[in-house]
Amino acid sequence: MPDYPPGAALPAPVATSLVGLPRQGGEVLSAGAMLSILRRHRTAWITATLLIPLLGILALHRITPQYTASGMLIYEPNEYKAQALQSVLREGPTTEATMASQAELLQSLKIAQRVAERGRLDANPEFNPALRPPSWARRLFGFPSSDPAPDPEAQGPKLDTSRIATLLAVQAALKAHPVRFSRVLEVTFTAQDPVVAAAAVNNAMDVYIKDQYSAKARAVHRATEQLQKRAEALRQETQRHEDAIAAYRARLGLFQGMHAGFDAEQISHLTEELVRARTELANADARLDAARGRAGAGAQAAIAPSVVQLRAQQDQLAAQAQIRQGRLGANHPEAEGLRRQTEAAQRNLAAEITRVVASIEAERRAAKDRVATLEANLRTAQEEADRTSRAQIPLNAMQRDADAARAELQAVLRQIQDTAQKAAIETAEAHEISQALPPERPSWPPTGQYTLAACAAGVFGGLLLVCVLHLFDTSVNGGEDIRAATGLPCFALLPEVGKRQLGHLRVEDYVARRPLTAFAEQIRGLRAGLWLGAHRPRTIAITAARPSEGKTVLTLSLGRSAKLAGESVLLIECDLRQPKFARILGAEGDLGLSDLLRGTARLEDVVRQDPLSGLAYIPAGKPGGDMLSLFLSDAMARLLKAMREQYDLILLDTPPVQAMSEARVAASLADAVLLCVRWRDTPRAVLRHALALLYETHANVVGSVLTRVDPRAHVRSGSADAEVYHRRYRPYYRG
Repeated sequence: MPDYPPGAALPAPVATSLVGLPRQGGEVLSAGAMLSILRRHRTAWITATLLIPLLGILALHRITPQYTASGMLIYEPNEYKAQALQSVLREGPTTEATMASQAELLQSLKIAQRVAERGRLDANPEFNPALRPPSWARRLFGFPSSDPAPDPEAQGPKLDTSRIATLLAVQAALKAHPVRFSRVLEVTFTAQDPVVAAAAVNNAMDVYIKDQYSAKARAVHRATEQLQKRAEALRQETQRHEDAIAAYRARLGLFQGMHAGFDAEQISHLTEELVRARTELANADARLDAARGRAGAGAQAAIAPSVVQLRAQQDQLAAQAQIRQGRLGANHPEAEGLRRQTEAAQRNLAAEITRVVASIEAERRAAKDRVATLEANLRTAQEEADRTSRAQIPLNAMQRDADAARAELQAVLRQIQDTAQKAAIETAEAHEISQALPPERPSWPPTGQYTLAACAAGVFGGLLLVCVLHLFDTSVNGGEDIRAATGLPCFALLPEVGKRQLGHLRVEDYVARRPLTAFAEQIRGLRAGLWLGAHRPRTIAITAARPSEGKTVLTLSLGRSAKLAGESVLLIECDLRQPKFARILGAEGDLGLSDLLRGTARLEDVVRQDPLSGLAYIPAGKPGGDMLSLFLSDAMARLLKAMREQYDLILLDTPPVQAMSEARVAASLADAVLLCVRWRDTPRAVLRHALALLYETHANVVGSVLTRVDPRAHVRSGSADAEVYHRRYRPYYRG
């Protein structure tokens, strides 16, 4: 957009449009406005609404139908499992992850290969691209085949691309998914032939079940072989341990059944015997001391009864002798007799004590010998126990190893028995619930859904097309658009007059020949809009943004209408480069405005009269390179000033504003400027730019006129200013 000079006052809508606000002032479109847009582009909308579903239906009929067959499996892991197989067939609880894994296994490439082999799908062109006829593009343009011919001189393995493509196609058609919250697997296969699809599903389920059973049987067989090898190794190990134990016993002289408990019992018995022997020896020592008088009285009393008796007699005789001696005297016979008896008793006691001591000494020697013997035996037993204990430590270790190997061998033998029982009752963990039957209806394409989708796509595609057309439609579609884009009032909507309405008339003569038509009424409405303003303009410049906007027709129609209404009117043709007055009004070759401004002609030489209405006009005259200077000269200003005194209305037919500088000069000299805008043709940006150029010259642009309007299309658009063309107003117009 051009830059306006400082201080130039711009109308608010133009200033708004310069900053790039959305159409219609940035306001949200109302329902009426959207309906108006839909009416305006209803042809495109109806075409898209009908064409898109039609193309969709045609495409559906050209698509080869696909049939999807389905079958059901139930996955039930066996509850019984031999302990030996726990490490071989590891199975946890049946979770969603387990079911998903089984589904992936069902649709694996291995299953697809078996399905392709069973169903001979490599001979089916649907799954083998090599068997398909060449496409139209390959036939038309001669594209090379996707599978190049094999090179006979090439070495190494050959890549079978046809087989790979077949397997991938079969795998893509084979699908399996678990049914939620169950142990059921649904297997599907999609093909063009329903029989092929059903057979493929049944083959896939059969291969999956048999592979499961074979895998478990192989696992059981591997487990049995491993257990038997383990059992043989354990037998050899047990025999080796037993041989080592026998050799060790033989080398150390350990007999079977000897153990540390026997030695401990013997040592305990010897220890008890030794204690008793030592007790007897101590008793013998005590009796010997007592007999020899080295013990106390209590101990002496326990020596022997005979010694005690003799000693008691001695003591009694000694006491009697002492009494008699004290009473009778030492020499008394009784005393003497008692003394001799006492001495005899002492001799007897001494003899008895000697005998007793000899007997006790014999007992003591026997007890001492027995103690020595027992001590020797105890030492021997302890040494033997120590030797046996030291020899028993490695023997015990070897015995434990042998027992462990023997126990493990027994466990392995039990596991072999359990494995044999498992193999006898083993079954597959998946079972068929229902086999696949050939489907009666195709699964793809879903004709009904696609048809509805195509219809919906047609409706929305049409609406989208209308939106796109509306967004890219920058032309003016009514007076409301002019007001929104420029802020100028739209005084009239001049209809496009067709050839049928014109008949033998020209469009420039239509307003004079048919004064009661809608076209003439719009010209009178334009006059009313100009005349009823605050300041009635005397000089009006009629211009446009681009050529072919209808400004010359508007100038002649407005001038003739005013002349027929009794006003004095002068038309001045300011478009010196593309003059039309001479051709339309029959003044070709006459002098005109350019001659008058150059001073080569007088005013009375250039002013002509319209033969139809009688208005005065000045044609353009001869063009030249000084056209801009002619309009900028004082002669142009003087001419307009002089004409204001003679005529009620002066209309200046100027060239387009965008390209000709004379238009801006002429507009600046006029009292008012009227801008012609062609309906649905003039872009808004061009219109705003033209208006900006006029405001740069400080032209007084008072309004606009929408030209060449199609009444029927404008009525269908739903615009508010299209009401004037509604058929309810036809009685007001004639011709």
